[in-house]
Amino acid sequence: MNIRSLTGLGALTLVGAVALTGCTAEASADESADIIRIATLPTGDDPTAVNPIEELGALIEAETGREVEIIDAPDYLGVVEAVRADHVDIALMSAFPSALAVNTGEVDALMTWPGSPDPVSKCYVLADSPIQSVEELKGKTVAFADPGSSSGFFMPVHLLDSVGLERDADYDALFTGGHDRSAIAVKEGQVDAACTATMLTKMLGTDFFPFEEGDIRFIGESIPMDVSMAVIASQAMSDAKRDALLEALPKVFVEENKDALGVYAEAGMMGVDPVLAPGRDAFQSLVDVAAVAGVDISDLK
Repeated sequence: MNIRSLTGLGALTLVGAVALTGCTAEASADESADIIRIATLPTGDDPTAVNPIEELGALIEAETGREVEIIDAPDYLGVVEAVRADHVDIALMSAFPSALAVNTGEVDALMTWPGSPDPVSKCYVLADSPIQSVEELKGKTVAFADPGSSSGFFMPVHLLDSVGLERDADYDALFTGGHDRSAIAVKEGQVDAACTATMLTKMLGTDFFPFEEGDIRFIGESIPMDVSMAVIASQAMSDAKRDALLEALPKVFVEENKDALGVYAEAGMMGVDPVLAPGRDAFQSLVDVAAVAGVDISDLK
């Protein structure tokens, strides 16, 4: 992990930072108490790309009046461990890793944004297939995008489980490596059905969903996701810092900051009232889905 301060501090590995903290804890405690530490996943290797985490940090600094320090983590497990160990205060994550993190009982949810009421995934077959419902996928082969995909695996596996079909016992699961590849597998008759993101099924005639109207039939749809994004937080964070963030974050994710926040603005948080300090029950449906799919936080990259 790398630490980056928005005020220009040099990068340090997390191990080095912890070691230094151990040597100078008493001297630096007062100086660092007001710093808001945010864990994030790297956005990519392109040095010319605009990293929205920098803009997010600057906006939080402006709203709270506190210095923000950004720490890069290698994966979701690294982010959660950093929050759990109080090396960072908060992290902004998508629904499933947030749900699994909060379910450990060792981190809190500071804030969530509600998900869409629409089904996350849909399962489909070719129009001339004899299969009429997901119940009839017993003994069949079903294409999934990736074992780490919410819409291309977790949610549809939960759908099939809800009608009594257990993966690898009642049907064969084939991972194709992508939603578009699952569509091709259906088109070429390599599988009996596929399950994909609902949003992609609206993109007929594109590389993402290479079918025309009337080529396929939908045979089932998953439940919605109750949460789209969440801010998880260290349980050791001070009340003053927690209150400052609860006041500031709803002011940061507003329409006027859309351009600055880049990909964060596309994650369903703009124009939606967040839920402040939700309990663990807010994530229970996602935890149930993860349990059915057999997914662990270490599986999420």
